[in-house]
Amino acid sequence: MRRYGPAVLLLLTGGAVLRISLFSDLYLRYVQAALRPYLVISGALLMVLGAVAAVRGMLHGDHEGEHEGEHEEEEAHSHGGPRIAWLLTLPALALLLFPPPALGSYSAGREQAQLAAQGVGTFPALPAAKVLDISVAQYSSRAIYDTGHSLKGRTVRMTGFVTHGSNGAWYVTRLVVTCCAADATTSKVEIRGTESDDAPQTDTWVTVTGTWLPKGKLGTDGAWPPLLDAKTVTQVKQPADPYEKR
Repeated sequence: MRRYGPAVLLLLTGGAVLRISLFSDLYLRYVQAALRPYLVISGALLMVLGAVAAVRGMLHGDHEGEHEGEHEEEEAHSHGGPRIAWLLTLPALALLLFPPPALGSYSAGREQAQLAAQGVGTFPALPAAKVLDISVAQYSSRAIYDTGHSLKGRTVRMTGFVTHGSNGAWYVTRLVVTCCAADATTSKVEIRGTESDDAPQTDTWVTVTGTWLPKGKLGTDGAWPPLLDAKTVTQVKQPADPYEKR
């Protein structure tokens, strides 16, 4: 059975990659949508390599009796290695059966407090709409840096997961990625207009509709985090792609 170790590891890893990228949208928990073709190709190659390794193992088994004496000494010296190597199948098996969830409030809380960078400017005009759908990151940028106050008087709608701060404050939060979950940073908007006792639980996904509340001087630490005067807060399912893109 020892000779099939590499084949099993390759097949498990390839199967796990194909499961999250080809047969579901689970890969969006870890990387951007544009990387899907590369994951599918990688998973397929791992499966092919695993099949080749399995065939080679079977062929080796057919001739094992002829060379049994030659391998006894070598096997005695490497007795502990293959057993340890089998432990490498555990992460692949875990990914195949129990894919880890997307990053959430724990990851957002571990990031150092974000400080508004000095420097402000004007932003492009927002689309004309009675209720404007906007990302958490876009709202934060405009609320903190936009000297044109493009959010003033606009009703906006954004979706994110709930995180909690001190003194009963709670936030709509999203993790923003460039490539994958490993480079994620946090954007969040403090929600006002609701009682702290009515705040949703941590990691609950919500869609919030409301209007901008000015805070602090633009381009300074005092403008962070931006505020939203909420009119409605609706619990929703986690989107297939939980991250926002830079």
